[in-house]
Amino acid sequence: MASDIKLSSDETQRYARQLVLKGFGGAAQQKLKTASVLVVGAGGLGSPAIAYLAATGIGRLGIVDPDTVSLSNLQRQVIHTTASVDASKAGSAGHFAQALNPHVALDLHAEAITKANAEALIGSVDVVLDGTDNLVTRRLVAAAAERHGKPLVSGAVSMFSGQVTVFAPHLGGPVHAALYPDEASDDALPSCELNGILGPVTGVIGTLMAMEAIKLVTDIGEPLIGRLLVYDARDARFSEIGY
Repeated sequence: MASDIKLSSDETQRYARQLVLKGFGGAAQQKLKTASVLVVGAGGLGSPAIAYLAATGIGRLGIVDPDTVSLSNLQRQVIHTTASVDASKAGSAGHFAQALNPHVALDLHAEAITKANAEALIGSVDVVLDGTDNLVTRRLVAAAAERHGKPLVSGAVSMFSGQVTVFAPHLGGPVHAALYPDEASDDALPSCELNGILGPVTGVIGTLMAMEAIKLVTDIGEPLIGRLLVYDARDARFSEIGY
């Protein structure tokens, strides 16, 4: 049980601001310590999500990404550095997370998520975050999460805007196809490569994704199940769409 997990003196000091937070406290921190989260994609959305999940005290963090760091990534993928160029994104992300918080156990996968490995990767965690940029991968991740009854936090960004939602059919929410129908193509997703992206937009959406994961793990607040939260950076405005 999470209530039986003790925090070390270092952890107590590290998470002090969360431990004194009314409505959160030690009970929620212990839930975080025993939880596991899988982040698919260590790029623009995965970077802030990984940073805040590690900093907040998730017990086990899985990171899946087959790519290497390129110079054009660094404008928004803030957990990677110039010295990381040409290195594995999963490895670079793991190095950052370990340096930030050595209490977090890491499972690093420098490979693509596929039909062959999705079941094992997703079936073994509590929450999944998807920050990938193509519908083939997103549908694969969503289908595996649904089969295993795992909540899926999904984000996307392009240009000056981004969006985030939570798919959790096992909790009574809509399925992935309710937002992205089977006939939809990758044109339905914003493309950073084609359209560009202002770096801090990924920070906003990736941080919101981390917050949704923390809410799901700790049972605090109302997750974005069946609700699409849209952020427009130019107008500094959030809007919400039900689906």
